Amino acid sequence: MTSSELWSRENAERYDAEEEENSSPEVLGPVLDFLAALAGGGRALEFAIGTGRVGVPLSERGVPVAGVEYSPHMAEVLRRKVGEETLPVVLGDMATATVPGEFAVVYLVYNTISNLLTQDEQVECFRNAARHLAPGGRFVIELGVPPLRFLPPGQVAVPFDVSERHLGFDTFHLAEQVLVSHHLTQDGAEGRYRRDHSRHRYAWPAELDLMARIAGLALERRVADWDGSPFTDDSGKHVSVWRKPA
Repeated sequence: MTSSELWSRENAERYDAEEEENSSPEVLGPVLDFLAALAGGGRALEFAIGTGRVGVPLSERGVPVAGVEYSPHMAEVLRRKVGEETLPVVLGDMATATVPGEFAVVYLVYNTISNLLTQDEQVECFRNAARHLAPGGRFVIELGVPPLRFLPPGQVAVPFDVSERHLGFDTFHLAEQVLVSHHLTQDGAEGRYRRDHSRHRYAWPAELDLMARIAGLALERRVADWDGSPFTDDSGKHVSVWRKPA
C-alpha cells in the first residue's frame, strides 16, 4: 500500500482543463527540451504520468516513453490521447511498480514525489528509479523548495496563488514535515467556488541528495527551472538530476 492519495474520476476529468496554462508550448517547451536531451535517443520513464501532460508530447518528439500511474482514472484520460502500443502505462505506485526494460531517464515532474507521505516511501521511489535506469542513466525531479521562511512565529499558512478564479494556500505541519495544499476554484458561471485539498511531504534538496545516495545515485546538476537558470537562495523550486554510475 502507498500513502499517496488516489485521484478520483472527477479530478481526472477536469485535470487537463485546470492545467491548460501549464500545458502550453511556452511552459512545456523547456521541459521537453531538457528531458529529450537527457534521453539522448534512449527510453524515458515517467513516474506518476497522470493524463500525459508531459509524457504524450515527449513521445510525439520521438522519445520512447513509458509511464507508471497510481490512479486508473488519470490513466484512462491519458489512454484517450494515445494507445498502449505507443505509450505503455503500468498501473501502480511509483515506489514499487516495475516497467520492463531499462531507461536512459526516469523523471518526476510538478512536485509529485511529495505525494508520497513518508520518508521511507520517498527513499523507495529513488531506489525504484535506480532499478529502472541503464548504467549512466539519470533520475530527474522537479520540486518546490519549502517556503518555511515565509512563516513567522504563530503562522501556519502560506498563499501560493491569488488569482481571479483560484485561491491557493498551503498549511504546514512542521513536526510531521507535511503540508496541505488548499484550493478554492471558481467552478462554473454562477461564481461558486469548489474547495479541494491534498497532503504532501515536503523535502529539502539536501534530503533528496541523501535519498539518491542511498539508491546509489549521485547529484549531477541542480537548476532553478527547466530553462537551466541557476539555483540560488531565492529559488522557489529546483530541477535536480542524479546519475547512475556507468
